[in-house]
Amino acid sequence: MGACSSKEDEYQEDWPVEYDTHNQQGGAQQQQQQQQQHQGRPERKKKRSSLQQSLVRVGSKVLRPSNSKRGVWSATRASTYDHVHGVVLANFESSDVDARRAGIVGLRNLGNTCFLNSSLQCLSNTIPLTDYFLGYDYRKEINYDNVLGTNGELVTEYAKLMKQLWLGSNRSSSLAPSAFKRTLGKFNPQFQGENQHDAHELLSLLLDGVHEDLNRVKQRPYIPDKDCDGSNDEGDAILAWQHYLERNRSIIVDLFQGQLRNTMVCRNHSKKHPSSSSSSSGQTGGPVEHGCGHQNIKFEPFMYLSLPISDDNSFHPTTLDDCLDLYCTEEKMTGENQWYCPKCQEHVDATKKLDIWMLPPILIVHLKRFKYTESGQRAKMDTPVVYPIQQWDLSRSIQGKKGDHPRRGMMYDLYAVSNHLGGMGSGHYTAFGLNRFDDKWYQFNDSACTKLSVGNHPSSDLGHNASAYCLFYNRVDREQIKMPSNHTNNNTSSEHRTPVIRRQSIDRPELWPHLQLSKSFRDFSRKTMSPVDELPDEPAAPDESMTL
Repeated sequence: MGACSSKEDEYQEDWPVEYDTHNQQGGAQQQQQQQQQHQGRPERKKKRSSLQQSLVRVGSKVLRPSNSKRGVWSATRASTYDHVHGVVLANFESSDVDARRAGIVGLRNLGNTCFLNSSLQCLSNTIPLTDYFLGYDYRKEINYDNVLGTNGELVTEYAKLMKQLWLGSNRSSSLAPSAFKRTLGKFNPQFQGENQHDAHELLSLLLDGVHEDLNRVKQRPYIPDKDCDGSNDEGDAILAWQHYLERNRSIIVDLFQGQLRNTMVCRNHSKKHPSSSSSSSGQTGGPVEHGCGHQNIKFEPFMYLSLPISDDNSFHPTTLDDCLDLYCTEEKMTGENQWYCPKCQEHVDATKKLDIWMLPPILIVHLKRFKYTESGQRAKMDTPVVYPIQQWDLSRSIQGKKGDHPRRGMMYDLYAVSNHLGGMGSGHYTAFGLNRFDDKWYQFNDSACTKLSVGNHPSSDLGHNASAYCLFYNRVDREQIKMPSNHTNNNTSSEHRTPVIRRQSIDRPELWPHLQLSKSFRDFSRKTMSPVDELPDEPAAPDESMTL
């Protein structure tokens, strides 16, 4: 399977011309069409870059042999981003970048910006996202019509920063993310200046901004909320995902977004629940449950899980599974938090329960270490949390359908951690990251990058510490087996495993996470980069940006 590719001009900020590998004669005509398309966009100053000068990029189309005609290849929409990963490796092989240092670059502190540096290092080590900006023609997906976006400014600066971290030709051990911070502050004024901020807040706003800049939906339809009653959870969850995709489709959705089931149950004390049992004499046979019996279920997308930490001071160490169980525990909604019951037509006591329905390929876990005390002061919880480094089994926590193999697609490996050290007034952020090439852990402390000896390094405590704040996990679908040839390590295999990233679209429901249940969607061959049981090819759309 080939890929329709393009090369960047020698100027970093120029727009690329896409050349089909099977028909290059139309290059001049394509260039003229693209120049017409780009009219009206903000002019960009041409500035020579210190980056790799010839960066190959691919789009959303791939070349596949025809099933009916031998020797004939046709362009079809890729169902995954596998072809992007291959192009990125080729970029490394054709560059003068030493793969031993790629991505192991510090970020200078611009005042009190350790929160920013820590977050960026974690995202930099999110390989599918980084590959998207290193090998995919992401600029064709910038949505200039989205009033919620930044006209492509934020995502463009982020892409430049990723190229500097991974493909920069300079030999400096650190760089200053000044341009990116200026653009971030332009659209999020709270990040202007040199004040310290919350890393999780930054991650949330940054990923939201990148999503809006790259949202493939040009016109968002109005879709009213639908309340479900629990009689058809599987169908309701799929319909909710479809409605969400009708308004939101981007690399951020493909990578980071899963689905929750939110269940609200009326507990109106003035009414007796119909399920409460009672004997003919009026004596209750069990505890009386209050409420009108109405329940409201919604299926909602999520981009990260914000897990509470138990205050239990017992000798039992707090684990990540404990935090997840606490997150999924039924919660009582009383007082100012009462819920409006549409059946009772008044605000009533209720119970709320969150369940994980579907997990994304990349799972971000935020540990809620900061809380407000009874006096209204914000305090930090220094409770150590034990979290798995490899093979975190989430099969027992998923309420959605699991198919014939309950654990398939439910195992997750850790690849990055954002740490918060110290207290409220004098805190500092660092990051741990698993390098894609040598499969070693590194600590990123602003400008400094040091290799960790996991299990032996007293300052790291990777997997069990009181400073872990945001944890980054990738789903285990397959092994990543290839490395750049210019990596001097004789061992050319990488032990860590990567997820299959499926490009979400309305007209390809077989790629939705709810339907990844059988062998044909789970077992992939690295040789063909296509499902073992081949999906039917879809004709190439004339303009991918308008069809997805």
